[in-house]
Parts: sequence; structure tokens; C-alpha cells
Amino acid sequence: MKLALVGYGRMGKIIEVHALARTHTISSVIDPFVEGVKRSLSVEHLEDCDVAIDFTHPDVALEHIRFYAHNGVPAVIGTTGWYGHLDEVASLVKEANGTILYSGNFSLGVALFLRSVRYAAALYGRTGRYDPAIIEVHHDKKADSPSGTAGMLASRVLEGFPEKTRIEYETQHRRRGAEVLHVASLRVGSVPGTHTVLFDSPEDTIELVHTARTRDGFAFGAVAAAEWLHEQPSGLYTLEDMVDAVFLQEEMK
Repeated sequence: MKLALVGYGRMGKIIEVHALARTHTISSVIDPFVEGVKRSLSVEHLEDCDVAIDFTHPDVALEHIRFYAHNGVPAVIGTTGWYGHLDEVASLVKEANGTILYSGNFSLGVALFLRSVRYAAALYGRTGRYDPAIIEVHHDKKADSPSGTAGMLASRVLEGFPEKTRIEYETQHRRRGAEVLHVASLRVGSVPGTHTVLFDSPEDTIELVHTARTRDGFAFGAVAAAEWLHEQPSGLYTLEDMVDAVFLQEEMK
């Protein structure tokens, strides 16, 4: 395939390495803050690409998604911080007949971890004795908090704990309500990403942990997602859609 890289920071450069290793070509690199590459998102700059892979900034995510949808450019969106507009994005993708795949985390391990957390939450939630929580840790350059992955994990936990009706991402300056699922964030050093889901009871604590060692897992997943998206009809997809279709076909039959 011919891929366009929109955003050429650390992730963009690692994605380029994985794309070339899988025999794809880079038709365009776009980043307004990097010298020597294209500076703006335009039809002209994307006319020769099969799929765009976008890891940019929350401030421009919606603008970019609208551009891809209205101009018929299939796009993999790794930028987070815009999910409050998900209903709006779903409508515009449908109206424009766009082809978009998004995820808060492109690690294939995380996609499977999400399924594990959903199953575990269903088990521990039935007992009436466990209280869940989520802790996420990322490097100090990460632009948003909480992480998109933390939000996805929280939604899976809520499925198993119907008494939890609200997610609270901020510091608790008062006693935490029984209806609240607390999600805590920490930004420090160079941590690629660690997510911990806890189920605590008076007798014990269970922890499910996913720790990213490098950003290569995210980059590989983003390229794999572009390969899969290139073969799909128009629509709004997530990485879990790809994982279900490619890796879990037998389980789903």
C-alpha cells in the first residue's frame, strides 16, 4: 500500500519503520512542526495514498476526521482526546460514506486485554464483594489525560458492575461515592504505557496489568489496522473490530 503519515513525531517515525518493513511505501509525510516534510493536510498531499495513519493532537483530531471522511481518504486515527464527539463523528462518517478506524491504543495485546477485562469484570461483579478501579501511567510528554485506553477499560468494567453509574477521572477531594468508578492517571518520565485494573474486596485484591515495553507494539498495530481497513467497505471501525475479524473468527462462530 501507499501510506500517508500525518504526524511525524516519535510514533510517526516508528510507524514508518514498521510500514517499510512490511513492504509498504510512504507516499506523504505531513506535520506542521517538522522541517523537510509537508506542512498541511490537503487533497493534493494525499491524492496518492491508499490509507492515512494519523497520530497528531486532540486539538485537530475532529478537523482531520472530517477531512478524511469528506474527501474519501480511508484513515487510521491514533489521536485520542476527542471521544466526547464520537456520536458526531459516527454521523458524519455515515453521511460522507467515509472509512475510518480509531482506537485509543493500537497494541494488539491491549485489544485482547480489553476482552479479558470485560470477562473478569463480569465475574467479579457478580459476587457483590469487589470494588473496581483503574490506574494508568504514561510518559510526561503525553498530551491528554486520562488515556484513551483507560476510558475503554472503564467502559468494560462498567458492563460488569451495573451499580457503578459514573466514571470519575479527577482527584477525589471527598469520600468517593459507591456509584463511582475511579480512574487515576500519572505522568512521569518515559513510560510508554501501563494500565492496571484492580478488583478489591475485604479479603483480597486482584490486579490485571498490561505494560507496554516499547512503542513498537502500537506502531505494528497501526500498520496492521491500515492493511485491514484498506479492504473494508465504508464505515466507522475500532481496532477491536479488526481483532475480532482477523484473530477471533473461530471463537465468534
